[in-house]
Amino acid sequence: QVQLVESGGELVQAGGSLRLSCAADGITLNAYTMGWFRQAPGKEREFVAGMRWSGSTNYADSVKGRFTISRDNAKNTVYLQMNSLKPEDTAVYYCSATLGFIATTEKFVNYWGQGTQVTVSS
Repeated sequence: QVQLVESGGELVQAGGSLRLSCAADGITLNAYTMGWFRQAPGKEREFVAGMRWSGSTNYADSVKGRFTISRDNAKNTVYLQMNSLKPEDTAVYYCSATLGFIATTEKFVNYWGQGTQVTVSS
C-alpha cells in the first residue's frame, strides 16, 4: 500500500518561508516522478513543482525563483522549500507520485497525499 504523508504546513506572514515534507511509504522515490500541487478555496488543483528521478525539475511560473523541490532518497522524502511567500500561495498543498514524466495535470498522477494547509497572511 502506497502512502504519501505531507507535513509542514502552517500559518505564516507574507515574505516568510516554509518547508513542506512528503514522506513516502510503499514506493521508492527514484522509481517515480515526485511533485507538489496545490488547491486554493474555490479553485482547481494546480501544479506547483516536480522532480524526475534524474533530478531534473519543473516549476509553475507563479513559483519560479521562490520555491525549490528536493529529494532525500535515503529518507524516502520529498521537500518543497517555499520562500518569499505571498497571500496568493495560500492553499492546501498535495504531494504526488507519477510513473515516468513530470505530471503537470492531476489526471496523470498515480498517488496523492492527504494534503497540508499553508496559509499566508498579509
